[in-house]
Amino acid sequence: MIHNQTIDHQLNHRSIRAFKDQSLNKEQLTTLYNATRQTSTSMFMQQFSILHLTDPQLRQQIRAISNQPYVGDNGDLFIFVVDLYRNQQIRQQLGQDDGRLHTTDIFMQAVEDTVLAVQSFLTAAESMDLGGVILGSIKNDPAKLVQVLHLPKMTMPLLGLQVGVPDQQPQLKPRLPLKFLAFENQYPRDLNVADLADYDHDVAQYYDLRDTSRRVDSFTKQITGSKLNSGQPTKRDELAQVLHDQGFALDWN
Repeated sequence: MIHNQTIDHQLNHRSIRAFKDQSLNKEQLTTLYNATRQTSTSMFMQQFSILHLTDPQLRQQIRAISNQPYVGDNGDLFIFVVDLYRNQQIRQQLGQDDGRLHTTDIFMQAVEDTVLAVQSFLTAAESMDLGGVILGSIKNDPAKLVQVLHLPKMTMPLLGLQVGVPDQQPQLKPRLPLKFLAFENQYPRDLNVADLADYDHDVAQYYDLRDTSRRVDSFTKQITGSKLNSGQPTKRDELAQVLHDQGFALDWN
């Protein structure tokens, strides 16, 4: 396998949830923003924005929504926003109607732009010997999140990202072997759960040996467990309605 500095950083990626009490400086922020600005974008529509949350009260509110004690603690907290408001304003101020901005197709392209931007930002941060953790938990209460951030229609916070100087060295979490996720020409339909036994063993060993919150677990146990089980509705289940309320994917019924 080929090795270089960029690939080695990617191969050693691990989520950092403990940061030193040290904020990013202006040069670091400018570098990260400019690296992210060059992210690939569908049809050159550049449909994302980044909120840098420095207000302690805002950070506390995001922590409450996420229900994770490290969110908004040390490090810098960013919210990546699916942003069609900017392009809507451009069209309206230049005498055009909204066109296809409210379609599922354009919404999905904006989601793709935003997700790619998050990964670009994190990859750049890790290349600077910083650490980070992507926060899907900000959507635990999507309606509340929109309200807290005072976002206009045609915007939707998609992912959070906390970045800073690492204050921990977690073990590398084992990922699925390539044979389960990289295929030639056709998608295989012959998955046998028994073939995941070795990977389950590796994951169980990881949880048993890691420094914090040790537990008995495996990959297949997580897939068949509470994460995907049907149960009581949660605020996350309101996501489709919040998206419609924000003006997105109005053709999606």
